[in-house]
Amino acid sequence: MPDDLSPYPSSARGFMGLIGARKTGYSDGYARFELDIGPHLLNPMGIPHGGVYASILDTTLGSSGCWEGNPDTFRPSVTLNLNVSYLAQPRGTRLICEARRVGGGKSIYFSEGEIHDETGVLVARASGTFKIITRR
Repeated sequence: MPDDLSPYPSSARGFMGLIGARKTGYSDGYARFELDIGPHLLNPMGIPHGGVYASILDTTLGSSGCWEGNPDTFRPSVTLNLNVSYLAQPRGTRLICEARRVGGGKSIYFSEGEIHDETGVLVARASGTFKIITRR
């Protein structure tokens, strides 16, 4: 794990960068990431693995509460709880995940979000609890 807690740059790094996710929207209380569906993300049934949905939801929900005033940086946070509901399989080739901060306080916050594909199919929903990590 890196020594620093530096925030993500404009495009995702780490695991999100590895799977190809990219940040496409970010403001106070809101985040959006997109991910093209490739063969490396599929399960044996030929649809994205549930862990792909959970991962992009986790990152997007967490990011929605981490605004620090600059669209290119995030305050670091950790997930305390994530509840994912899988609703349908995508018909398209791109996952679009949007999330909103819906409550909380100074260091612990709550977010909700969903994944659609580019055809409008609602693929998954999630809610979560997150904690801001203070930089040292």
